[in-house]
Amino acid sequence: MLFQQIATSIAAQTEGGHERAPLWAEPWVFFVAMFTILLVLMFVTLSYSNLGKRNEIAEEHSDPHRQHPNKHTHRQGH
Repeated sequence: MLFQQIATSIAAQTEGGHERAPLWAEPWVFFVAMFTILLVLMFVTLSYSNLGKRNEIAEEHSDPHRQHPNKHTHRQGH
């Protein structure tokens, strides 16, 4: 049902005799430009993938002067 409505809508738009606006470049130029931009963004994203592997994970030390101490382990001995 939905596909039929979409097809009817597209057919009605194309039968109106409206002419499309001319492109300022060939269609393959748009493809190459978008592909290049997305490829650059992919390499930028991949360049940040090693940020979590720079340093070893250190154990959190117990600081009694801490503003909000971790109280999740206060009843482990019981």
